[in-house]
Amino acid sequence: MPRLHLPLPFSDLASRAAALSFVSNASLLALKLVVGLMTGSIAVLSDALDSAEDAIASTFVFFSVRVSARPPDAEHPYGHGKAESLAAVAQALLIAGGGVFIVVQAVRRLIEAEAEITVGPGLVAMLVTAVVNLFVALYVTRAARLTGSLALRSDARHLWTNIAQAGAVILALALVGITGRVLFDPIVALLLAAWLLWTAAGVFRIGLGEIMDVRLPVDEIRVIEQCIMRHRGEIGGYHDLRTRKSGRQRYVDLHLTAEPTRSLKEVHAVCDRIEEEIMRRLPGCVVTIHVEPDGGQR
Repeated sequence: MPRLHLPLPFSDLASRAAALSFVSNASLLALKLVVGLMTGSIAVLSDALDSAEDAIASTFVFFSVRVSARPPDAEHPYGHGKAESLAAVAQALLIAGGGVFIVVQAVRRLIEAEAEITVGPGLVAMLVTAVVNLFVALYVTRAARLTGSLALRSDARHLWTNIAQAGAVILALALVGITGRVLFDPIVALLLAAWLLWTAAGVFRIGLGEIMDVRLPVDEIRVIEQCIMRHRGEIGGYHDLRTRKSGRQRYVDLHLTAEPTRSLKEVHAVCDRIEEEIMRRLPGCVVTIHVEPDGGQR
């Protein structure tokens, strides 16, 4: 019988982390948009656009972690975990779209050689951005690690890139202030765009992998094999081990071989012990074991 072990506090923690990410992104968006328009900095405006995408993406994350926490039902017997995978893919597309927009604006600034940039307010806004994002990133990263949420992991990764982006914009504004050359502003904007596109590719790859039911990471598969082989004196072997992930839930299916002389009760007890050990070491696991007579498999 498949068993699911996902402590309820984990779902609450994921929701709180997603809500915090949305509030911080929306607040920083307003700050950077106002300051970007005041200063004329394309780098600050680019970062404001990124915050707009972050706010939208955080909305996806918030609703996806709520939906994925719903228990299986008649229409969704395997649960709702794919909602997080879809949110990650949507987030990746948003990030990529922002990167392309920044490239267009930065190239336009380079060609037209526009403009004066007021440095002071931009520096203050970006320093505030870096500090806020640091605290939020630490919280969301911890929540992603504890819950195993793909949507939160993608959000945390983007928050850490935001800190790097803020540092780059601060450097650009400082160089503009020191040298008086506005060229540094669009150049840094282009570097930020490259960073965004690279991040989008990574998030998209992970999200698409889960939608396509890619196997669990090698280290997690090793953990499963260790749990099985710890009972090698009680079983004949195992084969056809299959794994996948859906949101915060991991699915493990395998065939276990046992001596025909063993009673059904004995074999069932062994399966229970293996399932419990796997679920203890990999929280959020659904383990399904098919038992068959020993045919000499490992």
